[in-house]
Amino acid sequence: MSRRLRLLTEVPRGLLVPVVLLAVLQVVLALGPVRVDQAGQLGVALVLQLAACRVLTWRARLAPAERALWQRLAWAGALLAAGCAVAVVVVTVRTGQDTDLVPLALAHVAAFPLVYGGMVLWNRDSTNIADPSDTLLGAAAVLAVVAVVDTVLAHTGSPWATAPWWQVQPVLLSGAAGAVVIGTSVAVPFISGMTRDPRAWLITGALTTDLLAGICAVYGNRLGWALATAGVLLLCLAAVVRPTPVPRTMTDPGATTVGAFVVIIASIAVLVVTAVGAASPTAVFCAGVAGAASGVRLLLNVRDLSQLAVSRREALTDELTGLANRRAVLRRVEELSAERSPLVLGVLDLDKFKEVNDGLGHAAGDDLLRLVAQRVSRGLGPGDVLGRLGGDEFALVAAVAPGGCPEERAAELGAAVQEWLAEPFAVGGLTVHVAVSLGLTCSAGGRDGDPVAPAALLRQADTAMYDAKRAGTRVVRYDADRHGDSSGRLALVEELRAGIAGGELVLHHQPQLSVADRRTVGVEALVRWQHPTRGLLAPADFLPLAEVHGLMGVLTDEVLAQAVAQAAVWHRAGRGLRMSVNLSASNLLDTGLPGRVAELLELHALPPSSLVLEVTETVLLSDPDRSLAVVGALTELGAGVSIDDFGTGYASLTYLHQLPVVELKLDRSFTADLLTDSRAAAIVASTIRLAHQLGLRVVAEGVEDPATLVHLRALDCDESQGYLHSPPLPADALEQWLTCQDDSRGRDRDEARPALR
Repeated sequence: MSRRLRLLTEVPRGLLVPVVLLAVLQVVLALGPVRVDQAGQLGVALVLQLAACRVLTWRARLAPAERALWQRLAWAGALLAAGCAVAVVVVTVRTGQDTDLVPLALAHVAAFPLVYGGMVLWNRDSTNIADPSDTLLGAAAVLAVVAVVDTVLAHTGSPWATAPWWQVQPVLLSGAAGAVVIGTSVAVPFISGMTRDPRAWLITGALTTDLLAGICAVYGNRLGWALATAGVLLLCLAAVVRPTPVPRTMTDPGATTVGAFVVIIASIAVLVVTAVGAASPTAVFCAGVAGAASGVRLLLNVRDLSQLAVSRREALTDELTGLANRRAVLRRVEELSAERSPLVLGVLDLDKFKEVNDGLGHAAGDDLLRLVAQRVSRGLGPGDVLGRLGGDEFALVAAVAPGGCPEERAAELGAAVQEWLAEPFAVGGLTVHVAVSLGLTCSAGGRDGDPVAPAALLRQADTAMYDAKRAGTRVVRYDADRHGDSSGRLALVEELRAGIAGGELVLHHQPQLSVADRRTVGVEALVRWQHPTRGLLAPADFLPLAEVHGLMGVLTDEVLAQAVAQAAVWHRAGRGLRMSVNLSASNLLDTGLPGRVAELLELHALPPSSLVLEVTETVLLSDPDRSLAVVGALTELGAGVSIDDFGTGYASLTYLHQLPVVELKLDRSFTADLLTDSRAAAIVASTIRLAHQLGLRVVAEGVEDPATLVHLRALDCDESQGYLHSPPLPADALEQWLTCQDDSRGRDRDEARPALR
């Protein structure tokens, strides 16, 4: 205990020294051989209470979090000091008579609400609803104690029963108040987890000694003054002890309800006893008021519980649609998993919802979400739950009938959702068709081992939904082999997320050469991941995961930032190299991408024509309207647009007509078969002629041997790229390669001059 009672270092000695000196004086006067009159004893007690109030007020200012307790205790001390002052006057006027206990008793009764409320509020959260200090219940408990004691005195023939009520009742009230406060001070540490805070026990000791002092005063024992002094010292000691952190608690309606019932039962018992025996008007009055006050407290508890029920319901409900929210969805999954029932969990996302918000306004978007929620809800079974996860994402939890197959239920659910949403919606005076991407996952309950955690199931469904959105297949069921974490894929995703933020992505550059004169005219930036433990990872090892798990946006931003910065360095060094960067499907759905590209170009002072953005025909097919809009915005900046893997898509000529394309990149499959397949050669030749007629340059990918390069020169191809020239290289290695190429081309020119002479 000595190690725990550590005093605050900032306690002013000027506060404690007067308290200690006055306490010593009080004890000496009370227990010493020289008998001091009551007025002198009360005068010292008055000054001691005022000094203690000063300590408590200082503590209240020092600890705002505990001000509810210390400020109330200071006010209670002021009331006790006032009681002492009145008692001094009474004793002085009534010379030669014993001290009248009524002023001190009334002071204790007046201080009861302050001390009681402070104890209850000590470590209680400030967001409680009704009567957080429980003063009403405490007052009812005091009256119940008075009623019980008064009834006992009336039926036992005690001399107190015949004394004037104005002398007896204040003393009874004071004793009852002290007992209730002591009970509260003992209960608070166990209710709020303050058992390790010694201050709680110091305050309990102070209140107990004060009650014992009152009992001694009733019987005229001078020891009461010493006990009262000990109570003041314990209270001041609690104020200067260093606090121990404890958790704050909420009001427990259950505990106050039990307390209210106890008071009501005690009041009823008093009324019953007085009804069959001698009636005590005071006991009847106190019992009636205590029972009524406890009834009011029960009504407040009912209100608290009803508001708590509403709060809990709101905590599980989406405000916009009235559906279950994420917490409620997970709770339903947890319930079915606990029952080991098979289930299907789906996550669906509205496609092109942003266009509704942008075109018709957010109010129309909210209306659309509500209409979708109503239509899907009508199609679900009684045990199924539809919830809104946020934005335009919804979750479906479908219980599978006993003996049913979760996979079959998932297939039925996927087809049903598409059918339910096939009909258009009337929103903002327009007819709007809604397409959704739905990811589904199944849980066999407890039939195939331990059930999967709800959060893990939700991640599985979310992963499948992103796959459906990326692939454009509308409905995808989670496949552990393709989406799962059997090889640490999810862990790799989290590592990739951290790696992007930590600067672990690096760029390698593959040169693009002019077929006519072997001059390097550009490079393609190819991303690599310098993994801290796995080494350098190729794009195929992490780009598919980034696309599925929604990381492609931040990844592309990082690649663009590095590519533009490097291109600007080369541009300032006099190397006018174009920088080509690939864009994915999710990049072309990001309407904010053109703005970020413009900021990068301006930041590094790079001419927009030095940046080429490569898109594939397959990527454009995922959402043609939005993709074409994003590509159009990029070309308006002055950046070049290249159609990558040209010839492998389904609408090449359409894109050539719609987009201001500057470049076509022949897919490596045509280049590889150029010398061995006449059909491939014919396609390459016709593509080059078409491109030149449209004013476009042609870049052949995958050039790996000199014969292919010679054939491309004969077909008038503009540029070539492949391992024949160089593999992808880091920027510093590429600069060395470029220097070697410049030297080689210089030697070739020097060797050619004598032949020309």
